[in-house]
Amino acid sequence: MEQQKFLAYVGVLFLFLVVWHSNSLAQADWPQFRGADSRGIAYGDALPDQWSTAENISWKTNIPGRGWSSPIVWGDKVFLTTVINSGTSEEPKKGLYFGGNRPAPADTLHEWKVYCLNLKTGKIIWEQVVHESLPDTPIHLKNSYASETPVTDGERVYFYFGNIGLFVFDLDGKLEWSKSFAPLPIRNGWGTAASPILHGNRLYVLNDNNEDSWLKAINKTSGKEIWTIHRDEKSNWSSPYIWENELRTEIIIPGTGIVTSYDLDGNELWSLEGMSSITIATPYSADGLLYISSGYVGSRQKPIYAIRPGAKGDISINETTTSNDYIVWCSWRAAPYNPTTLLYQDNLYVLLDRGMLSCLDPKSGEFHFEKEKIPRGRSGFTASPWAYDGKVFCLNEDGATFVFRAGKSFDLLHVNRLPEDDIYMATPAIASNRLLIRSSTGLYCFQSDGASAN
Repeated sequence: MEQQKFLAYVGVLFLFLVVWHSNSLAQADWPQFRGADSRGIAYGDALPDQWSTAENISWKTNIPGRGWSSPIVWGDKVFLTTVINSGTSEEPKKGLYFGGNRPAPADTLHEWKVYCLNLKTGKIIWEQVVHESLPDTPIHLKNSYASETPVTDGERVYFYFGNIGLFVFDLDGKLEWSKSFAPLPIRNGWGTAASPILHGNRLYVLNDNNEDSWLKAINKTSGKEIWTIHRDEKSNWSSPYIWENELRTEIIIPGTGIVTSYDLDGNELWSLEGMSSITIATPYSADGLLYISSGYVGSRQKPIYAIRPGAKGDISINETTTSNDYIVWCSWRAAPYNPTTLLYQDNLYVLLDRGMLSCLDPKSGEFHFEKEKIPRGRSGFTASPWAYDGKVFCLNEDGATFVFRAGKSFDLLHVNRLPEDDIYMATPAIASNRLLIRSSTGLYCFQSDGASAN
């Protein structure tokens, strides 16, 4: 009996260590947009809850130029991109507005640059100019030529600039290979934004545009193209997502005209019509379901879908229904425009660009609370929300982060403020008990005073 008790104790201890180690690994690296699983969730008990330029700040490093790519982290290295205009860049206004179209590209020399910083100190370890030219295509006033977030597998870092190309470095700054792409016209000259993703030995790169939309599978080691799909789809800004479910592995490509799922050989598995007229948010999965959203503010339809595995063919529904054999539920007017939704601790949070927060049941789509106004959230929200330590964080363009208690009630705990003369549109990264927030002038790192310095 004593031996059985001992073995049971050892088993429980082993399970605890496995879970603890798994959480530690999940927190140690942040290899792509919104983290390893694209969900924007971090783990650990020493993450910062409050911060400012005087509280819990570890460092700030100024980064020249403009870039709305998120930082990524591997070990003690932070990677990000920017593009530097040798002339004068027009400064964007904050918030949602019409009139940001700029039909002609700038007529000044631009430098496309990649950076590697030390996570602990913020010092620049290496930097490289990967391209230099006049821009071939315009961008929206609030976009940048460096809006795609890089991705890493811990051996190489894959930097993608839409309409320019791919630049692949080892972690020490040595260029391993590069690939150029012909510039293609984007809707209203707004520029590109879809980030690349890694799976197995392949890198997947998407360019949905108004002339020749495509998805490419590329050997991540050699840069050789494995296959290319030419898509019957126009301009979009959502990143692909690899959905590893209980039945198969799928490449999910959200679009405005149609959402498409492909197998790893590029064969279509299923499709779904019924999005808003612009699609930006990134899909993700949780507890066996896939979540897709599309919420352009000017569209009537702003759907959030929860989809179960195994679909085939056309699974579309219309506004007279909310489900079918593969769509578990659809909330037709719930989705945000720029931010991706957040599923955390069995609640699905929706941060609307105009400063409202909703919370739904992720299994049924029923609201716990709907469109609660965030107080003093004046400037609009572009960055996606994130979560840790039982809290949900929402960063607006003024640098104010509204910290909510996770749960079914609208419970604002406090607000963390950074200088309002910057603009904050990039989604943060979290690694090794540090929070990285990018502004228009640089990169902040925050760490709790009681956290380990390792």
